[in-house]
Amino acid sequence: MNAKTIPLLIEGRRICEDTPPYVIAELSGNHNGDINRAYSIMEAAKHAGADAVKLQTYTADTLTIDHDGPGFSIHDGPWAGRNLYDLYQEASTPWEWHEKLFQKGRDLEITVFSSPFDETAVDLLEELGCPAYKIASFEAVDFPLLEKVASTRKPVIVSTGMVDQTEIGELIACLREAASGEIALLHCVSEYPALPESSNLRSIQALSNRYGVVVGLSDHTLGTVTSVSAVALGASIIEKHVTLSRSDGGVDAAFSLEPHELKMLVADCNTAWSAKGEIVIGRQEAAEGNKKYRRSLYAVMDIKKGETLSSDNIRSIRPGYGLEPKSYKDVLGHKAKFDIARGTPLDWRMFR
Repeated sequence: MNAKTIPLLIEGRRICEDTPPYVIAELSGNHNGDINRAYSIMEAAKHAGADAVKLQTYTADTLTIDHDGPGFSIHDGPWAGRNLYDLYQEASTPWEWHEKLFQKGRDLEITVFSSPFDETAVDLLEELGCPAYKIASFEAVDFPLLEKVASTRKPVIVSTGMVDQTEIGELIACLREAASGEIALLHCVSEYPALPESSNLRSIQALSNRYGVVVGLSDHTLGTVTSVSAVALGASIIEKHVTLSRSDGGVDAAFSLEPHELKMLVADCNTAWSAKGEIVIGRQEAAEGNKKYRRSLYAVMDIKKGETLSSDNIRSIRPGYGLEPKSYKDVLGHKAKFDIARGTPLDWRMFR
């Protein structure tokens, strides 16, 4: 971990590169307008071992206006042909659900927090005791929203998919000047779905080194490989959309994980984190017991007392109880002090 990096603390859970990855199950609009489906997704996230469920707190009116003019329709991607207002109206999580969803999280003993999309959303979430905030990529340039979130002094996680390096520096400065709590950045490719080859996961450690903050990945690729790879490269947080079944449809279903996949993601991310270990060059302690199976110098023929050791009667073979093979040339030409039976590991006392 970068020496200057300040860990995040969300409901007592310490988050940094020295702790197992913090896995966030993104509910988004995959509730499909049914609160019981939202409950089921939260239950699945808990069963899978996720650390948190994240909501999105907005209405169509807090995100945009009901308008069909230029720029208000989507022409490509999974939502091609949709009007922004209609899409956000369908995907939003009703505000009257929020208290129930936070209570469900307490019942399940899984952390619930949210992405607010305007200042009124922050007010609602503060009333509900939201323990942390996530800023979506497209809102990362909204300084009034950043300042409002920072004023809560809660941990802030920001996706970087729609900002450049200058803007990342600006948003961090904005949060810090407004006395924000701990900050984390999520490397992100804002494509839906994103391609693994567009992920550029080497950016994760570069973000941490440059900005001195905890770094993770908001992953929109299909499957789990990219997230697991990100953990191996230093990601401390993994965020993934989750649904009960992609075949059920929904605004984000196509690039979301099903419950069994989320469970695999959690397990594999933890394995990847464990496998990073420490910097150890050469033979590992766990392999020490197998040293006896390395090659070493042995008599491969019966050698009589006074007979010269040669390439015919000694060789480097397994196991490893004899002299090390690097001594092979030094041994050649010496005479045996006594009879050496075939299959005997060589020792300097036999001929010196």
